[in-house]
Amino acid sequence: MRKGLGAIVMACAALFAGTAQAAGETSSNSSIDGIHAGDILVRLRAISIQPDVSAGGALGTLGVGVNNAIVPELDFTYMFTDQIGMELILATSRHQVTSNIGGLGGVGVLPPTLLLQYHFNHAGRVRPYVGAGLNYTYFYNDKLKAGDTPVSITRSSFGPALQAGVDVQVAKNLFVNADLKKIWMRTSASANGADLGSLKIDPWVIGVGVGMKF
Repeated sequence: MRKGLGAIVMACAALFAGTAQAAGETSSNSSIDGIHAGDILVRLRAISIQPDVSAGGALGTLGVGVNNAIVPELDFTYMFTDQIGMELILATSRHQVTSNIGGLGGVGVLPPTLLLQYHFNHAGRVRPYVGAGLNYTYFYNDKLKAGDTPVSITRSSFGPALQAGVDVQVAKNLFVNADLKKIWMRTSASANGADLGSLKIDPWVIGVGVGMKF
């Protein structure tokens, strides 16, 4: 998975490197409206959630992992200035927890994330952005068991989040989007009152979608 993520990061870097040339080629096009202070951007993405798992204690000994998931994501960005915006990301997913003794069950993940963004080339057709912020994760509807023993987990966590992406305008108020995020989230587990250790999930979130400007 690390090789795949490396290829994705390199592809994003190549895409961003080409935006300056694309922006120059389109800057004279009168149909470009860009983004401005007070605009609201709404995006709908399909995202691939790829956990980068590390476990401690008994969870590490058991080789605990968390599977990938593909789900929809909705986000809203409010532009405070032509370049600076705040994005709220909303999505939920369900993941199966695995181990070297078999499946441990499923858990729902609700991770609303708030990111402060800087948008480059705000008046152009191709608009890269970067963001950093805070993630809150709530784990719910878990049915985890080790054999016949129920496993309890910590319900919530806070962690940082980083983001890089690009919007490409295709009509006055319509654009397509590609986005890459790294989110840090963790939980811990216990069984019959005994601590089983911590689980860092820390997923990469890769998304593509469409957006509207209001």
